[in-house]
Amino acid sequence: MNYDALKEETCRLNLELPRFGLVAWTSGNVSIRDPQTGVVVIKPSGLRYEQLTPDTMVVLDLDGKVLEGTLKPSSDTASHLYIYRHRPDLCGVVHTHSTYATAFAAVNQPIPVVLTAIADEFGGPVPVGRFALIGGEEIGQAVIEVLGESPAVLLKNHGVFTVGKSGEAAVKAAVMVEDIARTVWVARQLGEPDEIAPADVDKLHHRYTHVYGQ
Repeated sequence: MNYDALKEETCRLNLELPRFGLVAWTSGNVSIRDPQTGVVVIKPSGLRYEQLTPDTMVVLDLDGKVLEGTLKPSSDTASHLYIYRHRPDLCGVVHTHSTYATAFAAVNQPIPVVLTAIADEFGGPVPVGRFALIGGEEIGQAVIEVLGESPAVLLKNHGVFTVGKSGEAAVKAAVMVEDIARTVWVARQLGEPDEIAPADVDKLHHRYTHVYGQ
């Protein structure tokens, strides 16, 4: 099978992370799952973003067997695969340590619904998952435990995982969670912001997901 299109898309989306200021040096990663074959393409481990090309991407099956690629896959690969196996509706997973969202993770606080943008994009508070060590499936397990319908999860003392029905959607969620985290942090310098009533959150989220846009 030819994986060129998947590798090109995965590389392009990984390069969006430094463009939006969501990662530093070699941290963070994007993966895409092909809905037809289940094949997953992910960023290689420890490679700087300016060195990424489609040919450096690693192609795996859902059990972690490398199908194409000469580099080691991301150290978060097992957790990406765990998420895909337990949420077959998802085709994109992103991990970042973006500053403001990770600050909430560091103090083990969810991001409350105090902005219409949070209601629109996330449909509720951005939850915090438990602490988990890097390298195996534990982070993926922690994500699945609290993910629900949210496209974003903060992980205690670690960072951010976002998901989507496409790689593009998962990257968008990563951009948006950092944007709203920054605004909430700034708002808290002025006072304690008011949360939006749950009924209004539901209305805002429905409008955004069913009416807004083309």
